[in-house]
Amino acid sequence: MSNQFRELLKKVGSGTHTGKDLTRQEAEMATLMMLQQQATPAQIGAFMIAHRIKRPTPEELAGMLDAYEKLGTKLTLAQTNTKLPVVFGNPYDGRSRTVPLMPITALILATVGIPVILHGGDCMPTKYGISLIEIWRNLGVDFAGLSISQTTNLLEKTGIGFIYLPQHFPEANTLVPYRDQIGKRPPFATAELIWSPLIGNYHLVSGFVHPPTEERFQATFKLKGINHYTTVKGLEGSCDLARSRTGIIGLGQPDGSFERLHLHPRDYDLDGTDLSLESTPQLIEQLQAVIAGKNCELMPSAILNGGFYLWRFGICSDLTTSFTEAESILTQGKVADKLNQLQSQITTNTSVTLSEIV
Repeated sequence: MSNQFRELLKKVGSGTHTGKDLTRQEAEMATLMMLQQQATPAQIGAFMIAHRIKRPTPEELAGMLDAYEKLGTKLTLAQTNTKLPVVFGNPYDGRSRTVPLMPITALILATVGIPVILHGGDCMPTKYGISLIEIWRNLGVDFAGLSISQTTNLLEKTGIGFIYLPQHFPEANTLVPYRDQIGKRPPFATAELIWSPLIGNYHLVSGFVHPPTEERFQATFKLKGINHYTTVKGLEGSCDLARSRTGIIGLGQPDGSFERLHLHPRDYDLDGTDLSLESTPQLIEQLQAVIAGKNCELMPSAILNGGFYLWRFGICSDLTTSFTEAESILTQGKVADKLNQLQSQITTNTSVTLSEIV
């Protein structure tokens, strides 16, 4: 048992009247001790549920991110890249109610030269929804098993990279079973939404559900010196905008200011129903139809999301133009070409690995 960790646990687990918040340095220390298994399983589980009840402060979230940055695998991009890369933070426990659009959005952005970094693991508690890695695998792109050098190479050549927890950050992956055992998302699930595994400058996009979470994000960004960010009240806490409701979006500006955007899909004839997630085979069929540029039920959602991010990242000067551009990219086969490039490059990376083993 770690006596040092026990003292940190006592601070967050002593209840409403005597409990105290951790400092940023203490939160980093506690996170490092859990990631490195210096704390016992009983201590780790107790910390997670106590901190879930207390709720993490921005200082504590910043400390958790400091620990993630010390131990987590990091990607780099060549200095010759002219467009600011984008890191998307989606809930690791996936989607269970609505169709995910992130792979389509990533392909659209990569098509216009914006590097996209995604991160996550396998099917995970507490939602046990379909994960991003599984969706990509069903689209013929298996990021699992790639070394960090191969992932970097893929990012450089195709514009899309994926940090896969079991492969690239096994310390964090060892904490996944606790999520099932405590039956709740731990504070790390919040930190994951605002974690970047990329070295250098980037634009961070984070999904959220509840307004207090977004407020914590903003305060944490200030502590971390992050000005390029976007917060999205998305479908199931993801970065996907809904067609069925007004999009509530936060726009962090380079000068440190913050602007609120309310995006009404009906203003652009893109409102409608958000498709339900019925099964994996049906989901993949729907995504493949969009990638093929077909006029299908999911196409307006793809245009809404792709167009918004094209505008947000400066590809188009206004939203009307950006939605038109997103539709053109899809219907002209450019997204399909990008997916083919990803599939081909994944095959090349795998072949190189096998030849090196032989």
